[in-house]
Amino acid sequence: MAVSPISRFRRAAALTLMLIAGPAMAADPVVVSSKIDTEGAVLGQMILQSLEEAGIPVENRLQLGATSIVRNAIKAGEIDIYPEYTGNAAFFHDQADRDIWKDAGKAYQQAASLDKEAHNIIWLEPAEANNTWAMSVRGDLARDNNLQTLEDLAAYINEGGAFKFAASAEFVESDSALPAFQDAYGFTLGSDQLLVLSGGNTAATLRAAALNDNDVNGAMTYGTDGGLDALDLKVMEDTLGVQPVYQPAPIVRAEVLETYPKIREVLAPIFESLSLETLQRLNGEVAVNGVPAEKVARDYLDSLARD
Repeated sequence: MAVSPISRFRRAAALTLMLIAGPAMAADPVVVSSKIDTEGAVLGQMILQSLEEAGIPVENRLQLGATSIVRNAIKAGEIDIYPEYTGNAAFFHDQADRDIWKDAGKAYQQAASLDKEAHNIIWLEPAEANNTWAMSVRGDLARDNNLQTLEDLAAYINEGGAFKFAASAEFVESDSALPAFQDAYGFTLGSDQLLVLSGGNTAATLRAAALNDNDVNGAMTYGTDGGLDALDLKVMEDTLGVQPVYQPAPIVRAEVLETYPKIREVLAPIFESLSLETLQRLNGEVAVNGVPAEKVARDYLDSLARD
């Protein structure tokens, strides 16, 4: 039976649409996002730039908002990948009361398992760095007394060493913060050894210690705060695992990873290279020295390529 010109036209048009639509769908860009903070900007730029360099099409949605905003966005499929913290999965899945989150390896595995099952979200290789609540001391105090860990600091305090600590009221009063450190490591700070500042901004506590305000030589901080390296403050290692672990890791929608499996191998060595001190330094370049996060990430990726 003869095929009419109209039928031939319709078939040709349909084939053309299929050919156009197929590659376009395959080439959908990976929507890269991050939280609005300094570290989010730096890590987000590393993801964005490294994927683009690997030939993966990307769309920039960095510094989208606070945790709740980016979390809801990836669950809704509005973004595809962003850096998250293992400890936050405890709150995402209502498991904050479990001790499993204080062990780095177990916390990562639990976060990965829960998100894969609930939302088909994949956790990629985490950084070594732990951005959790911490106690830091002035660099000169640490060097003069060989203070590396909270056990070292407890021994120094219990031997009568001069120590005054700047912290927020929440850190001082919350059972999971200073009281938990004191119970675990066996030291006590009296009221005369505390400078309690309003709000929870670690920039204020770090500045108080760096300037030695009112004899302050220790400060509440987060593990990878940008001001630590720049202000010569040293985080005391939590060897007993008092605090939950907050390792940054890229999380990505499973269907996107299936489309671009190279994402895993591109990002793994980058995040594996991010130690506590490295992230402190990179964050400090942005927060203290005012270098754009885009340049900080570019310079770091270039340094990895040279090594």
